[in-house]
Amino acid sequence: MSKVRCHPVSASKPVVLLAEELSPATVEALGPDFEIRQTDGADRSQLLSAIADVDAILVRSATQVDAEAIAAAKNLKVIARAGVGLDNVDIKSATQAGVMVVNAPTSNIVSAAELTVGHILSLARHIPQASSALKNGEWKRSKYTGIELFEKKIGIIGLGRIGALVAARLQGFETEILAYDPYITAARAAQLGVKLVTLDELLENSDFITIHMPKTPETVGMLGADAFRKMKESAYVINVARGGLVDEEALYTALKEGQIAGAGVDVFVKEPSTDLPFFEFDNVVVTPHLGASTDEAQEKAGVSVAKSVRLALAGELVPDAVNVAGGVIAPDVRPGIPLIEKLGRIFTALTHASLTQIDVEVAGEIAALDVKVLELAALKGVFADVVTEQVSYVNAPVIAEQRGINTRLITTPDAEDYRNVLTIRGALSDGSQISVAGTLTGPKQVEKLVGVNGYDVEIPISEHLVVVAYADRPGVIGTIGHILGMNNINIGGMQVARQTEGGQVLALLTIDSSVPQQVLEAIKAGIGAEMVREVDLED
Repeated sequence: MSKVRCHPVSASKPVVLLAEELSPATVEALGPDFEIRQTDGADRSQLLSAIADVDAILVRSATQVDAEAIAAAKNLKVIARAGVGLDNVDIKSATQAGVMVVNAPTSNIVSAAELTVGHILSLARHIPQASSALKNGEWKRSKYTGIELFEKKIGIIGLGRIGALVAARLQGFETEILAYDPYITAARAAQLGVKLVTLDELLENSDFITIHMPKTPETVGMLGADAFRKMKESAYVINVARGGLVDEEALYTALKEGQIAGAGVDVFVKEPSTDLPFFEFDNVVVTPHLGASTDEAQEKAGVSVAKSVRLALAGELVPDAVNVAGGVIAPDVRPGIPLIEKLGRIFTALTHASLTQIDVEVAGEIAALDVKVLELAALKGVFADVVTEQVSYVNAPVIAEQRGINTRLITTPDAEDYRNVLTIRGALSDGSQISVAGTLTGPKQVEKLVGVNGYDVEIPISEHLVVVAYADRPGVIGTIGHILGMNNINIGGMQVARQTEGGQVLALLTIDSSVPQQVLEAIKAGIGAEMVREVDLED
């Protein structure tokens, strides 16, 4: 449980520090109830001096709100980032200090979707290349003959909010939209007017492929050498989502060997990047991370976080808080928030088909309290590694609704083996069900996983967890340990559970480091496992 700072009562106005230039609309949205101060957040000495007695700080990307700055701010309650990314904010230190962190997760979604369409049009009609040639005195109409989007197949990988906006805009060109998203239902896809297909089908049939997935260990390099080999030679690839989703070395090779027709890239593994090898190709359009670079997106971001600051300092629930929910939450309920968020991420890692129903069950003494926040936190965890946008306590139910997933909160005073148990259950589109359960034990409130898919277990939740399901027989544990040992991966703890002798076994392993995908595949092949999944909870 994170520490919460106590602040002295004062009749003076709360102090809000603007550490970077923000729009007049942002100040207007804060209103007259605050003392507004300004400083140059990029100047370290100025920042540490100015932040000492403020209640909230608003930043963009130039100000580093790290552990040192948070420690210097004795009255700080809120850090607000007027934008989407939070690379310049130390969320862990803020949480430990009881400081809320908020951002503006939806401020750039329209801008990002429109930039995607802009890249697609630029590739189809060679607009940047033709403009550059003409400005250099070259009139080459035949060289820059392009293609129409009309009746072309557009493949969208990831149908979150941005992917859905891209689909809506491209339908105006009378294109056929193919989509791959393992977490969306067929009913929701039909509402969006898109055809759900497998990833291979999308890669093999699309004329333009745009990716809008979150950056996770599973999605890094998602469009790599294997994917490029499956694409048509006339296909174009677009990435305005996250650097690293497209393997940059594999992209260079695919372009050099003519495996694809071209690419549009706005985000890169390392930024700024100005001289990557694939920049040399004339059939590549690159932009310097412009997804959120519109006047409208910047205005929305400032106004959005200003409203969040008002809510936070008033003690109300804050929709866009990324680390704590805010508002009045019972002390006995609050420790369950980070636990059930982790359970949500474990739950998602175990899914193998799209979800249709999610039940959040709170059992035990705290069931008599207001536990609605635990449902919100569970959904936040479930979707954290699924969508590209920042998931908050308020937009998580909206994300579930958009995906056609029904949700329900169930409370009961009965918890058989523990004071309180939190459970997430889900029904999948293939008719199967999954579940995870957890609790907090002892005076240190240790987070433990106590149930997976009906198996009773009890193992501390760690940053790296591997779940293995296999047929019961001798020698399996030794094989798993041998494979991990051969790859220099240390096991911190292990528990094996079974319901009947000779039936299916569930093994849970806490691991000291992340397990590469090829090692997981080696374990699956080595023991003939039904399932091998890693859950990476590292911040």
